Amino acid sequence: MYVIDMWYTVKTLLDRGKSLRAISRELGISRKTVTKIRNELQKGNIQPRAIEKPGILDDYSDYILELHQKQLTSVLIHRKLTREKGLKVSYPTVLRYVNRLKQSEVYVPVELPPSEEAQVDFGYLGEFKKEGKTTRLWVFCMILSFSRYAYYEIVTNQKTDTFIWCHIHAFEFFGGVPKTVKIDNLKAAVLEANFYEPVFQQQYSRFLRHYNCAPITARVRRGQDKGKVESGIKYVKNNFLKGLEHRDYDKAIQEIRQWNAHICNKRIHGTTRKVPEEVFLQKEKKELLSLPQKRYEVFSVEKRKVKPNGHFSFQLNYYSVPYEYANLEVTVKSNDNLLRVYHGLEQIAVHPIE
Repeated sequence: MYVIDMWYTVKTLLDRGKSLRAISRELGISRKTVTKIRNELQKGNIQPRAIEKPGILDDYSDYILELHQKQLTSVLIHRKLTREKGLKVSYPTVLRYVNRLKQSEVYVPVELPPSEEAQVDFGYLGEFKKEGKTTRLWVFCMILSFSRYAYYEIVTNQKTDTFIWCHIHAFEFFGGVPKTVKIDNLKAAVLEANFYEPVFQQQYSRFLRHYNCAPITARVRRGQDKGKVESGIKYVKNNFLKGLEHRDYDKAIQEIRQWNAHICNKRIHGTTRKVPEEVFLQKEKKELLSLPQKRYEVFSVEKRKVKPNGHFSFQLNYYSVPYEYANLEVTVKSNDNLLRVYHGLEQIAVHPIE
């Protein structure tokens, strides 16, 4: 039994001279199914012999969509429906339903109002020389979706504290804060990727609350969800990286700042056909949320094991905690000046960084 839309789609592709293999690949159905439909057509049956009613899965559409967004296969979705939901449904029915979901995911570009959204991501730049050693570098990009006004920064890692510092620098570069930030499912920000109920890194969530900004995650493997920042990453690689005549870290840091200030935001944008800086200054900057009076205090978080003598090592130095915490694991939060030590939620020691 075949859904009537699939029947006519196969018929149309066959009439256009497509091979069975090509149709199978294009529609995501087996060659056996394509062959059966072709054979029925050759017998003169120009309508499906039976149309399976799709309504059996309608009540589970949200559940199926959630599983599909988590990248579960049709086999696993069918298994969950039958075993966990007790639904009596065939695998082909589930497969067709999921295929229709895929086919319905047509991307329509959405233009948002000023200050509504910024998109962020990292892009890998390659290996550079830093203090005589080879170091891998990434570029952080934050782009305002309305004006396409962008901030770029070269970094040596993608850790949470680095990610947050890049946000702070971007907000200060813009002179304000967007209402939402759309992020890829980066480990620096997201502990558990789920389009509907993502679990964010605790420090990243606190940071955004400090700036009155809300995080939004892009759907897994849906590049169009964050198409603006992905285009920004491609642009910096093609326009900045390819123009470098060296692979020196210190020089690259200085040159990308100059490029960011004098080139990338002053060119005519390929999609909008407008100059990002002009649109930003005329329409978007005034709509941004105000920066808070104080910067967010960024700190690194690490686990340490306390030795029997009540000390633990951190950055080649030893720091003490009360003796009752000997042989236990503690959480160390540090910034450039201060080191705070926690056991569970309780702060048990504070030390200046030596």
